[in-house]
Formats: sequence, structure tokens, C-alpha cells
Amino acid sequence: MKRSPYDSPRTLWAVALAFLAIWLYMLGSRTLVPTDEGRYAEMAREMLATGDWITLRLNGIKYFEKPPLQNWMNALTFALFGLGDWQARLWTGACGLLGVAAVAYTGSKVFSRRIGISAALVLGSSFYWAGMGHVNSLDMGLSGMMTLSLCGLLVAQHASKGSTTERNAMLVCWLGMALATMSKGLIGFVLPGAVLVLYTIWTRDLGLWTRLHMGKGLILFFAVTAPWFILIAIRNPEHPHFFFIHEHFDRFTSNVHKRGGAWHYFIPLLILGIIPWIGMLLQGLKTGLGEAAGQFQPRKMLLIWSAFLFFFFSISGSKLPGYILPIFPALALLIAVHIEAAGNKSVKISAALLILIGIAGLGALAYFLGNLDPVKQAYDIPLYHAFAPWLVATCLIAIAGGIGAWFLLRRGETGKDWAIITIASAGYLLGQVAFQGHDPWGKYIAGTAHLSAMRAELKDPATPLYAVGRYEQALPFYLERTTILVEFPDEMQFGLEHEPQLWIPKREDFIKKWQSHQDKGQPAVAILRTDIYEDLKNTGFPMRVIGQDPRRVIVANLVTPK
Repeated sequence: MKRSPYDSPRTLWAVALAFLAIWLYMLGSRTLVPTDEGRYAEMAREMLATGDWITLRLNGIKYFEKPPLQNWMNALTFALFGLGDWQARLWTGACGLLGVAAVAYTGSKVFSRRIGISAALVLGSSFYWAGMGHVNSLDMGLSGMMTLSLCGLLVAQHASKGSTTERNAMLVCWLGMALATMSKGLIGFVLPGAVLVLYTIWTRDLGLWTRLHMGKGLILFFAVTAPWFILIAIRNPEHPHFFFIHEHFDRFTSNVHKRGGAWHYFIPLLILGIIPWIGMLLQGLKTGLGEAAGQFQPRKMLLIWSAFLFFFFSISGSKLPGYILPIFPALALLIAVHIEAAGNKSVKISAALLILIGIAGLGALAYFLGNLDPVKQAYDIPLYHAFAPWLVATCLIAIAGGIGAWFLLRRGETGKDWAIITIASAGYLLGQVAFQGHDPWGKYIAGTAHLSAMRAELKDPATPLYAVGRYEQALPFYLERTTILVEFPDEMQFGLEHEPQLWIPKREDFIKKWQSHQDKGQPAVAILRTDIYEDLKNTGFPMRVIGQDPRRVIVANLVTPK
């Protein structure tokens, strides 16, 4: 114990390889869970199948809510490795790893080697970052690219003025903003730009603006972003207004997307997301306040980044849990700075809180399982019971990690370093165990239990598949085919306004179409909302049930598929 693990390449490589092995394994260990995972896997599958890499589509319908970067990368992954769960998550998994590597490098360059190691440990083990790195959604893709822009800016401004490092790091910053824009829209450069303005106002460091390499940066930014925006506008004149006005201005200023939330919406999510480092969150933020004035003040920049992005999304009219993910790399660097400067007390607090989280989790789980309603929750109870052992393991990992860290702290300075690694390991493992245990729920939400029965009915590619009153976000990907929407446009309403021939707005028209299939001896399959199934069942609708659960009823007509 005399030598710090931070000074042992063998130890660091062992930790890194174990981390990486678990990270990569978990990419393919679970079913894709709707809505985001199924949606973005299916969009990429359709892109690859049609060969159209410009006009984005979901379920064969124009879908202009977001830019194409993630769909491009997923489609490329499918082209190289085939369709599958891990392939659908490979891009987000890579973006999560990129964020960990970026904060490690930046921490080492801007602060010290030890801070770089701690920052990687903090970010890689944070519940939200490690979790969202295994979810096929846009939030991690955006966050990975925004981390590039943040870290590029920090390294550039820390470097000597006019140096090659300054220029190259700023070009990385501009590239990060461009790729963030291609990931999720204008926030990719608006938010970093606002942070830069706020930093300038606080520090009065106007000289920073002379070191942004703005000429080269803007050329790079527009070289990456402009071609697609121009091409899609040429092919789809309706795109610019929908994308720039409806998806940006309206989303922020109103509740048009029906995703509102209270001003404190993200506070509990931040607390959950930073586990196991809750005990150091406030102290880490405080390090940004105590930085002495100088040519460049990276801790103030990190504090502004964290606080402004959190504030921006908190006042937005549209809120979803993943929106605050881009603040976690900045928080990891601030917490790492605090770890290096602080004594054992903060680490003890984090260890104690980890133990309390484990104990509280066991108590909450026991209470919840003891109060399930066997009548109202009859279908759910087996799923809860299947999830319970995994949650128990999660809580025990938290308790063991906290106790282990507490005892390691008694062994001097090297004990503190081992305690940090222990807390990080426990935090990382508990999150991955909890995610793995959720898979039975994920399969239920996705409806994958019905795939075999549906494939048996859909042997002929010409057999129509209707989605009546609901749209399944994961089944089209697994079935490798689109559905015909009936009565419920879901999030494809804008696209259907421009391509109304692609759906059936009225249920009575669907019934006529279905009867026509029956009369002509043509097989047909439909996924029905449960109340619609009950309505049709009472009318003599020609159907047989091939799959059913509380979320959906899947029926085929009375024609036997050949």
C-alpha cells in the first residue's frame, strides 16, 4: 500500500481494461427499449435499406426533428456489422468512452496527471454517464461532441498563445461544436457560445476572443454542417421552418411538445446521476468560485458550463431526463480538482453516503414489494420479482463499496487513492447491474416476446402490418419492416401532413381495408391498442389473437399465411 495506484501503470491498465470490457459487453446485453432506442435504430435501418442518407424517415415517413449524425453512424455500423442491439448502441457507447478519455486528457493537460485520472474515474462511474452510454438516444451523442468542444477550449486557452497546441485544440473545439450541431441541432454551438460570453463577463478576459482561431474555426464548422442542411432543404422545402422554428424556438419557449416540468425537474436527476459522488458535488462546484484571477481560469469556465446548461434546460418549456447529460464532464473535472485538494473527509462522506444509499435502497425495495396489489398489478408482479434480485445486488455493491472505501482511508495517502478507485468501481458496477436487471421490463415494453408469432405471420414481405391506435418503436426494427399507421399519427404527424397517403386516419377505413384482405384471401397483421381490440372484438371483426399483454394486442386475420 506504500505506492499509490495512480503511480502504477499496471493497476491503471487493469482498471481501464476491466472498465472497458464491462462497457463493451453491456452494449449488447439488453433489448432496445422504446422510445428512443427503437426509434433511432429503426431510422438508421431504414436509411441503410433505402440508401437515402439525406431525408430522414421514421416508419417510412419524413421525420425532421433532429439532424442526421447519429442515424448516419448507426447506419454505418449496421452496414459493417449487421443489425443488432450492440450495433445500435455502438455510437453512443463510443461517445461515452470519448467523454471519459477527453476529461482524462484535459485534466492532465490543464491541471495535473492525478486530476486527469480522478476525472476519468468520476465520469466513467457516474450513474447517468455510464448508464446513458448504453442507451441508443441522442443525448450521449450530443454530450460526447459537446465534451470535445469544452475540452478543446480548455486545452487551447491553457496553452501558450500562438502555439500549435492552441490552434489544434481550438479546431477540436470547433469540430466538437459542429458535430454537436449535427447531433441535436443549434444548441451544439449556441450553448458553448453562451458559456464563453458569460465567462468573459465574469472574468473580463476579452483577450480570450483573440485566441479562438475564429476564421479557421468557422470554415471548419460550416464545412461539417452546411452541406446536409442545404441538401435536405433543397429536397424538402418544408424542413427549414419545421426544424429551426418548431424544433428550436417553439420547443424552448412553449410546451408544444408536452414535455414540461417544474423548475426543479432536474435537481433529483442530477443527484441520482452523480452517484456515487454526491458527497463531493457541492464541494466540486465550490472549487470554481475560489480560483484566483489569472490569464485563463479553467475552473470558472467549468462552473459556468455546469451552472448555465443546468439553468438553460431548467427554464426550457421542454424537459426530458437526458437533457442535462452534457454537464457531467465539467462536474467530473471540478470534483477531480476537489479530490486532489481535499483531505480524507470528503471521501469519507462519499463512502458513508454510498452505504446509506445501499441501505435505503434495500428498505425501499422491501417496502415496495410488500405493497404490490396482486389484482391490479398481476402482470407486473413477476417482472418486479425478476428485477428484485438485481436491485438487491445493486444495493449490496453500494454498501460493500462504501465500507471498503472507508477502511482503505485508514491507510494514509495511498489509501485515499485506493478508496477513490473503490468508490468508482462500486458506482460503475451498481449502475450496470441495475441496467442489466431491467431487461425483462425492457422486453415487455418493447414487445419482443411476440416476435416469433409475428414473424410466422409475416413470412411474405407483401403482408401488411398495421399499427392501430399506437406506434411500436422497437418492433419495426426487430421485424425489419415498417407499419401502416391507423388513427394515431404519434410523433409522425408533421410528416404525414406532407405525405398523407402513407397512413389511414380513420378507423372505419382500416376496417374496410382489413375486410378486403380477408375477402381476397390475403394475410394481414395488426398491432392494436387494448381498448380498440375490445371495441373490435364486439363487432365480429375477423381476427385471431397471436400475441397479447397489457400494452398491446396483436392479431392476424383469418387467412393462413403460406
